Amino acid sequence: MLAAVRSGDADAGLVPLENSVEGSVPATMDGLADGDPVVITAEVFLEVAFVLAARPGVALADVRSVASHPHALAQTAGRLAELLPDVVPLPTSSTASAAEAVAAGTFDAAVCAPIAAERYGLAPLVDDVADHTGAVTRFVLVTRPGPVPPPTGNDKTSLVAVVGDRTGALLELLSEFAVRGISLTRIESRPTRERLGVYSFSLDCEGHIADRRVGEALAALHRVCDDVRFLGSYPRADGRENRAVPPASADAAFSEAQAWLERVRSGSR
Repeated sequence: MLAAVRSGDADAGLVPLENSVEGSVPATMDGLADGDPVVITAEVFLEVAFVLAARPGVALADVRSVASHPHALAQTAGRLAELLPDVVPLPTSSTASAAEAVAAGTFDAAVCAPIAAERYGLAPLVDDVADHTGAVTRFVLVTRPGPVPPPTGNDKTSLVAVVGDRTGALLELLSEFAVRGISLTRIESRPTRERLGVYSFSLDCEGHIADRRVGEALAALHRVCDDVRFLGSYPRADGRENRAVPPASADAAFSEAQAWLERVRSGSR
């Protein structure tokens, strides 16, 4: 997987969030939920190819150890079992660190991206070792909190909400989106590691925090949830268009309703 990088003058990191074969990346989800505050400013979907690489001169028959990131090992488990039936794969923090460790002599071979093999002077033993060709990984660019980019009209908003161990807590959370005509594109739960029964829910929804319906939903979650962490509003990059906003959920409808309420409160009606 990709390690953190610097972008311009500000610290930024491109991190894997989910994969079409193995699902979410727990380390990223946990870091977004309870690590230092960051916001997502962009997403990108990439086909990830893996090679089995070793130091020049090492043959496949010489390999007694192979390492990679757990997600990469899971995506290549079948092929590795065929190629190296007597070798137990070992996990590392990233595919790049596995390639670096092979170059240093710690392991005999690594499952990594071709560019990582090239960077660390490794030679591919087998190209395209993935069990499922065409697997796609969703990466997100995270930066330190700052001003939210303006809406583009086809955006996603990400957040983490913590709900307590009480009846109807998840339904209460989901209702805040449903009543405002907001579609969710992803929802996953993770334990907060505090005690059993308390979970954080990682959510992506259509829309931008600048949209009245999305802003109101987040404000409502702030009232009913134990904690809410806003993770950013950013352009959607999966090639899909957000669903049409129901008329009653459009910004104009919220503005008209607010104006009506102010007239009622003032007695002018």
